[in-house]
Amino acid sequence: MSVLRSRRRQVAVVLAALSVVAVPAVAVAGDSHPDKTRAAKHAIKGGKARNVILLIGDGMGDSEITIARNYQVGAAGRLAMDTLPLSGAYTTYAVQKANPSLPDYVTDSAASGSGWSTGHKTYNGAISVLPDGKPVPTILELAEKAGFRTGDVTTAELQDATPAVLGSHVVSRDCKGPDAMAACAVNDKRNGGAGSIAEQLVQTRPDVLLGGGKQYFDQTVKAGQYQGMTVLQQAQAGDFQIVTDAAGLAAASGDKPILGAFAKNNMDLEWTGPTPTLTGTAPAKCVVNAARTAAQPHLADMAGKALQVLDKQTRHSRRGFFLQIEGASIDKQDHAANPCGQIGETVAFDAAVRKALDYQRSHPDTLVVVTADHGHTSQIVESATLGYTATLTTYDGANMTISYATAPITGSQQHTGTQVRIAAGGPQAANVLGVTNQTDLFFTMKRALGV
Repeated sequence: MSVLRSRRRQVAVVLAALSVVAVPAVAVAGDSHPDKTRAAKHAIKGGKARNVILLIGDGMGDSEITIARNYQVGAAGRLAMDTLPLSGAYTTYAVQKANPSLPDYVTDSAASGSGWSTGHKTYNGAISVLPDGKPVPTILELAEKAGFRTGDVTTAELQDATPAVLGSHVVSRDCKGPDAMAACAVNDKRNGGAGSIAEQLVQTRPDVLLGGGKQYFDQTVKAGQYQGMTVLQQAQAGDFQIVTDAAGLAAASGDKPILGAFAKNNMDLEWTGPTPTLTGTAPAKCVVNAARTAAQPHLADMAGKALQVLDKQTRHSRRGFFLQIEGASIDKQDHAANPCGQIGETVAFDAAVRKALDYQRSHPDTLVVVTADHGHTSQIVESATLGYTATLTTYDGANMTISYATAPITGSQQHTGTQVRIAAGGPQAANVLGVTNQTDLFFTMKRALGV
């Protein structure tokens, strides 16, 4: 009787395995290294996309991805961003403002974001303007004009470079609010310009606008129709729903545009941990940031709400949506030589990537692109270096030493000029293959949306 039960169990296990595992015809049962040719061919789709979701890990070079992968899921594990079917690399250089015919090999987030947002190279600090200061249309503005719904989500100030490039045009990224226009006289409303980044974002009027930077929305408009009102009041006059915490975001309807400003400046970090030193640190684990309150939504919460709202708004329309989601503080914590801060933000960004991929599974006419704006300075090393190092104990139970060596610990670590990963799935995703230019992404998304 026990032998019969054992055989029945064996048969049940085999049948269960066959029911859930699709084995390629060219693979042998149990082969862990199947031929992926058919899957790659299946992933290549032309035509139009109903929706485009662009996910930007700010400062998320290959080193930053590897550090987060090792820590969170182990060296042999895979993050959600690792599962996109097609990947390549793109170059990130800017151009010199004084001589745009020459490259500036190390970009900042403003020039790089302007590149994928407009299809044009520009100088460091520029927000969707050419080197001569002339504004050029962005992918979000083109999508809006063509009848698509749009969204712009970040963990940084909404006036920070990456979210700003989609809906504003200023000659300096520092011109975040009406009180900060000294470097942008040509854009100042008092001089007949379109205004600060905060004012222009509200005027561009994406359907979903979520992040930090409330202090700039609280500044007073200096000229024009809304003179004397705060930018937030201007947004309310433009029919925005204003939300300032996670509960308000969850309750917000999709009937009107949503402006969520969840922090005075950047949103709080997910994790904390050891500070690197010149002699290294004892192996440690990262911990949840106790200073982060439940009032602030996580990036995955904001991404999920944006997808829910945009999907509802477009369910019965001919056009879909364009949505950009940024994990901003990967970069900011790399600048600060804060390994656990950096890893926690990468893991949180990966959770937002998973939300996008879950949506794509039920909406295969969606192009999902995951990339970075530039590389950064953190490196996995063997042992303490001439720079600052910290050692973390990873998912594998092994020690990983991370080095920061481009600035003093009290300074700001530098960007690097390396090419970075770009991965995609859905219509037009094959255009990320090989080594492309950052500006090529604009044309890939433009072609996908047909705008």
